Amino acid sequence: MDPRERRQWQVVLFLAFIGMSNAYGIDSSLPAFDEMRPDVGLPPGSNRITLAITVYFLGIAVGQPLYGPVADRFGRAPTLRVAMFIYAIGAAGSMLATGFGFLLACRTVWGFGAAGASLLHFTMARDLYSGDRMARVMSLISAVFLIGPVIGPLVAEAILRAASWRWVYAVGLLFSVAITAMSFRFGETLDPAHRRPLRLGPTIAAARRVFGCRRSMLYIAALTFADGAFLLFLTSTQQVFDIVYGRAHQFAVLFAATAIVGGIAFLLLNPAIGRWGSHPVGLAAVGSALIVNTVLLILTMASNGVPNFWIWFILMMLGSTLLSLLTPVALSCALEPLGDVAGTATGVLGLGFITCGSLLSAFVSMRIGETTTPWAIGAVGYGSISLAFLFMAGRAPDPIDAEPTMAHG
Repeated sequence: MDPRERRQWQVVLFLAFIGMSNAYGIDSSLPAFDEMRPDVGLPPGSNRITLAITVYFLGIAVGQPLYGPVADRFGRAPTLRVAMFIYAIGAAGSMLATGFGFLLACRTVWGFGAAGASLLHFTMARDLYSGDRMARVMSLISAVFLIGPVIGPLVAEAILRAASWRWVYAVGLLFSVAITAMSFRFGETLDPAHRRPLRLGPTIAAARRVFGCRRSMLYIAALTFADGAFLLFLTSTQQVFDIVYGRAHQFAVLFAATAIVGGIAFLLLNPAIGRWGSHPVGLAAVGSALIVNTVLLILTMASNGVPNFWIWFILMMLGSTLLSLLTPVALSCALEPLGDVAGTATGVLGLGFITCGSLLSAFVSMRIGETTTPWAIGAVGYGSISLAFLFMAGRAPDPIDAEPTMAHG
């Protein structure tokens, strides 16, 4: 597609669909945990099944710095197609797994393929936009993307009523085929002038430039801890529904409701950034999340770790939604001065915040048993650190090499 013919709505829909493929590998697993445990050799109620989510994120993290230089050298579209092929291999292997170790290995491969989707839907957006304009477009992409978490668990639940959990993972193959086909229509977004040689020296130089940008690193540090708190929602919600509250049958519908609230929040984020700017909106989102999660922690401690379900659910939903708003804001601010090395920069930054965020989340989620106390403590602790890094990022000097905003279509 000629860049001059590429409209913003086409960019939003395609990049959101790429993001949905990434999320499906997570959201579809959650309703299937109970059925998966005996088939892969785990006892009922085992929280080890949440490692299927953790290793998926680690696969995404490991893939980020590898896809980045490749995408800067060969272009976004060819790299996306290779990633979707690996994605399909991981989905197929996970579908056929009969042991927990093999499942984790295949889920890691699946995540490695999803890393291409995770990296490229940000990188392609940075090819076309920058600064507040990119943050606003990313907020629209995120709003559309959240259709996936709305229907993903519901699709999984419908499949589970009629067939094995293995067919839930088979849908991942359809994502791979669809995105590969759509990539030919959407075309390439990398400016030929920004193609970089696939050699170690230039790649290391680009990475050094990323690490040397103090403001970018502070934004990513803030995102890392916010992500650690948000991922508690993805990795542990099903277990809390099932083990703590005995409401596993309500999980898919209420998870979808949470995604709808998130979609509305991202739609509101777009005009908010236009009026107040990315950084103030990011501060407001994380600060509000910290207030909500502090209230949840107080109520949790006052009820011996098991607050009223609806109080817990509403506050958890609000806190998680507010934390998720930081992703497009922080990434847009971090990538603003790094447009000519966007692929490598996104890969390096993604490796940091996804790996560390996943490990931070796993540290807490593995401690969630019959109470929600670890969740509440983790959300407040991580949110506080994230807010501190955001304040530091706002005080950091403006990058002197930021590029002007690009707007194709």
